[in-house]
Amino acid sequence: MDLEVLSERRQLSKERLAEIINEISAGETVVAKPYSDYFKVCADFMLLADETWDTVSSGALKKMSMNELAELNDRLYEDVTEDNYEHSYSEPAFAVKQFGEEYGRILCALYFELRRSIGAVYEGDFEGLVIRQELLLEVYGLFEDAAKGESGENNGELPKTFEIKDVLYWYFSDYADVTYEKRIRSMVDTSECKWAELVKGINDFSDIRYLYEYGYYISENEIETAKFIASLPYETVKKMADTYTEGYRIGFEVTGKDLSIKDTVEIVYPVGFERMVRESIANFDRMGLKPVIRWARLFGGEVNRQYYYDHKDDRALYFDKNYITRELESLQNAFEQYKKQAKGYAGPAVIESFGEKDFDPAIKKEALHLSDEQNKLFVDYMTRYGQIQRGYIIEEERSFTIIAFPVPEIRSALPDKSIEGYNRFFEEIIKVNTLDYKLYQGIQQKIIDALDKAEYVEVTGRGDNRTDIKVHVWHLDDPEKQTKFENCVADVNIPVGEVFTSPVLKGTSGKLHVTKVFLNGLEFRDLEIDFKDGMIENARCGNYDDEEKNNTYISENILYRHKTLPIGEFAIGTNTTAYTVARKYDVQAKMPILIAEKTGPHFAVGDTCYSHAEDIKVYNPDGKEIVSRTNEIAEKRHSDPSKAYFNCHTDITIPYDELGDIVAVAEDGSRTYIIKEGRFDLEGTEKLNEALE
Repeated sequence: MDLEVLSERRQLSKERLAEIINEISAGETVVAKPYSDYFKVCADFMLLADETWDTVSSGALKKMSMNELAELNDRLYEDVTEDNYEHSYSEPAFAVKQFGEEYGRILCALYFELRRSIGAVYEGDFEGLVIRQELLLEVYGLFEDAAKGESGENNGELPKTFEIKDVLYWYFSDYADVTYEKRIRSMVDTSECKWAELVKGINDFSDIRYLYEYGYYISENEIETAKFIASLPYETVKKMADTYTEGYRIGFEVTGKDLSIKDTVEIVYPVGFERMVRESIANFDRMGLKPVIRWARLFGGEVNRQYYYDHKDDRALYFDKNYITRELESLQNAFEQYKKQAKGYAGPAVIESFGEKDFDPAIKKEALHLSDEQNKLFVDYMTRYGQIQRGYIIEEERSFTIIAFPVPEIRSALPDKSIEGYNRFFEEIIKVNTLDYKLYQGIQQKIIDALDKAEYVEVTGRGDNRTDIKVHVWHLDDPEKQTKFENCVADVNIPVGEVFTSPVLKGTSGKLHVTKVFLNGLEFRDLEIDFKDGMIENARCGNYDDEEKNNTYISENILYRHKTLPIGEFAIGTNTTAYTVARKYDVQAKMPILIAEKTGPHFAVGDTCYSHAEDIKVYNPDGKEIVSRTNEIAEKRHSDPSKAYFNCHTDITIPYDELGDIVAVAEDGSRTYIIKEGRFDLEGTEKLNEALE
């Protein structure tokens, strides 16, 4: 887009927005209340975003004091903070109360889209700012024209809701090519990575003003995180970075993938971890990898998780077959434009955070929700999206790694809530993330040797846990050269500590139950899933008194809108040290799935761990080929790939204190206990119980 033309459009938009504010303030607008009040709030915000553009683009942010930066950050987000959200036009229930169901939902979604200007401003996306200014003016024009009518007199009429929806539909559709070009460029093109340059350019990590250069909401959590990481000894930060980047490298090595043909690594991290990230960038540079960092993929300060949850289905306003076609064509074109860079994309290296305060989302009837038909379209859309992406980023050639660290907000859950208490806990997590993988590798091999003799594995719960499930595993044609379970140490999933397989679905039946678990940051209470031949038959939870809300919660956050899902993975976690740390600090519920999955057996629903790479041979350290890379659903990839994958994979862990027995049952009926009454019982695994004692 021509910069001069965009600048002219911006100037015209600014002038008209200022006029609207003046007209409404003076009572001279034909748009009646409460709609005029809404448009004044929107126009005020868009002018604030415009003003912030000048501040950011001029470099003035770097000269501002902490107080000035915090004040600007507060102004941008004050309307949607937890204290103010109840009376914000971005809150669905409030908007519907003000404008009625139809208008309320549409205008609520519009305001959310306008507020996304913050990201455009800080990313340097001038066009993203201007098109949102014009979107607001176009919708306001509909209300103005309807109120004037053909006579030009104020008749108090409103535009038809379909007219507003049409404006939003064509806004998203017309700019789809622009949106996807920016999205794919930011993912694979290292030539203009603003955020990598920001991290590399920080001279003094104790001067945390740099946090405000992202444009994310900056809370005490991000501030304390940055201060804490800045205070750590260099050796500690280097150890954290080395574990993370070495895990990434080993991930390529153990799967036989050639890292030397890659030149780009995507770094994903929580705001506040920049000191570790800079060390990591240097490590990746020595591997021949340049970093890309995407604004939308950062774990920034979330001003209000309910705010984002309420708007996750806003696409319901415009999501239809024609729109999907338009989006996927735009995605294809963007990848084609950057196909050379996509070929060099090695995959994401992710630093996760955990310990944030609990979030129990309210499911609001006023919020937009996808219809049954749109849910089907969404599942198809995600499948086709994945197929296009995999055409340019070859699964067989890429890898990833994930590591997790606690943020200061976890202090509220620790027995010692002081900063010193947090420091001690953080140090324990560093130890968990850097355990001796050779030791675990040897112990886990003994577990695998026993499991390789099994026809199926029985898993039962203990106490209040009602788990009782039989998991069928693969048959080995050549036990001397083949194995059923992968010996997983510290590579793609840090820390060490699990053996896993893709189960045979037929015959895998029974009940999985956990009294409490966090999945993707959301709490599930009394979660119970019944399986029949490896597929989910029923799923229930006890989060809400209303059973319909429970069903919706599971559908959206475990099933991901599918009618059912298979068991894609069965694993036995062996990291008893991580489990003990969680118990010692009483933060079991706060542990991320990355660590929690290593603290007991877990089952993943969705695709297998080898999704889209089932035909690549993978070997354990003992040289045996892991043959359990597929299942009956994934086998459909040869005949109908659209039915072979679900594009989701959610791990559900049974902690040791809820675990009864894990028994490997051979074809002759002989039984070998891997775990008995929550303790490792197999010869050669006794050392794992030391932490549990």
